[in-house]
Amino acid sequence: MSHDQSNVRLEIKDSVAVVRLDRPEKLNAFTYRMIAEIRDAVERAGADESAVGIVVTGTGRAFSAGLDTTDLARSASGTEPSGDANPPADELPALFSYLLRIPKPVIAAVNGVAAGGGFVLAMMCDLRFAAESASFTTAFSKRGLIAEHGTSWILPRLVGPSRALDLLWSSRRFDAAEAIRLGFVDRIVPGDRVVAEACAYIRELAANVSPRSIAVIKSQVYRHLSLGMETAIRDADVSMREALVHPDAIEGVASFVERRPPRFQRLRGGKI
Repeated sequence: MSHDQSNVRLEIKDSVAVVRLDRPEKLNAFTYRMIAEIRDAVERAGADESAVGIVVTGTGRAFSAGLDTTDLARSASGTEPSGDANPPADELPALFSYLLRIPKPVIAAVNGVAAGGGFVLAMMCDLRFAAESASFTTAFSKRGLIAEHGTSWILPRLVGPSRALDLLWSSRRFDAAEAIRLGFVDRIVPGDRVVAEACAYIRELAANVSPRSIAVIKSQVYRHLSLGMETAIRDADVSMREALVHPDAIEGVASFVERRPPRFQRLRGGKI
């Protein structure tokens, strides 16, 4: 970020944008300003042609403990400031829901506890890589709240309805080993390698896969979750016809026939 007191860091290197929550003394708990800074960093990464994917992680021993207790109290009293004063009119009123629309892979590299809003941030990412020491809790019911910010829709689709109810009702903390058994996380990574593994995954995509294909597939998967099978198949057929005449399809076939790495176009300005 441009100002010195930012609690969010953005680094773009070797096809990967790393967005790092940097408030370790507060377990990377979000202030409203910090929520806006996260969005700014993600959108800059999304618009940067050199970044094929985005890794979100935390500094220190936490991913994020959720909303800062001071701001949480103000939120409960109805006096909180807005984390995003001018959101797009068509945007879902859920924390970090814009991540679902970023046309690049977004991986949560969960390095420690992810609680409340931190749990939501991890959930809204496309993939979740967890350190062995990571832990998770929805936390909402212990604050007298409900299944906030899309958790009632996304979490059952990741882990199943009964497991989602357990995690949401109890607000119990569960570790990385249980998270992968439940299907909430995709990989467990030893020690402090979680960010490196997430970055390596994106670099592998950058070397072998069409960024446009990634963007279209991400859009398909999230849109088709709420469509009937016939509608989804017909929609995919339209996208397939568009893909067949795109230069990436020609390059994909040529690189396969010529047995060489593909040279796919990068997304310009974060757009397909």
